[in-house]
Formats: sequence, structure tokens, C-alpha cells
Amino acid sequence: MIVVDTNIIAYFFINGRFSEAAEKVFGTDRQWAAPVLWRSEFRSVLAKCVGKGYLGLEDAFEIAAAAETMMAGREYAVSSLDVLRLAASAASSAYDAEFIALAQELGIRLVTADTRLQKAFPGTAFSPDRFVAGE
Repeated sequence: MIVVDTNIIAYFFINGRFSEAAEKVFGTDRQWAAPVLWRSEFRSVLAKCVGKGYLGLEDAFEIAAAAETMMAGREYAVSSLDVLRLAASAASSAYDAEFIALAQELGIRLVTADTRLQKAFPGTAFSPDRFVAGE
């Protein structure tokens, strides 16, 4: 099992230039976990896609349902104290710190395309390429 951030989930479900990387991550480990926050962030991504005309509303709803089904049972609440400590220590957003906090709490890796998080938490946050390569 791995923690994935919302962008990896979005890349997996919404066809784009990073979709192949997300598919490779899924091929390497199909058990994705995330903090409950991912749902709101994912809905925001979908709403932007609908607003820009990339997706229709019905398509966005179907994608949301598929993503929620895939993530069911692996969505977690995280400690506010842990999130705030991590956010303060790396000058990152609390949103990003939720994913780091969950990965650290579960003792597993976070796969993210966010290079800033990868640099701030090199033992926890891995790029899709590094994860797929087995690093």
C-alpha cells in the first residue's frame, strides 16, 4: 500500500500528459491510500475541468464515483498536531502535510509529482518514476 496525493489520483482518472506515470504507479501498487481531504481536492480538480470544458458534468460525476470506489476503505483522518508540525517544519501547506502525515503514520511511501514535497521529505515522498523504479 502507498499514499498518493490528489494529483496522482487525478492523473490516473483524467487523461493528460501525466496519466501514463500514474498508470505505472498503479501497475506497481494497486492499493492506494489518502487522507479524506483528497475527495475535496479531487472535486475541485473535476470542477475546474468542467468549467474549462475539458469534461462534461456527467463525465466528471462518473469519474468522481469511480475514484471514490477505488479509494474506499483506504481513506484516513490524520492528526491535526502531526499536520501542523509537518507544515511548519517544511513551510508547506497543511493540505500537503496531510499526505505526508498519513504516509508517516502508516509507515509507507507517498507518491507525488510535487517536487517541493519530494525535496522536503526525501524519505517519505517519492516521484512516480522513483517509486516505479523501486527506489
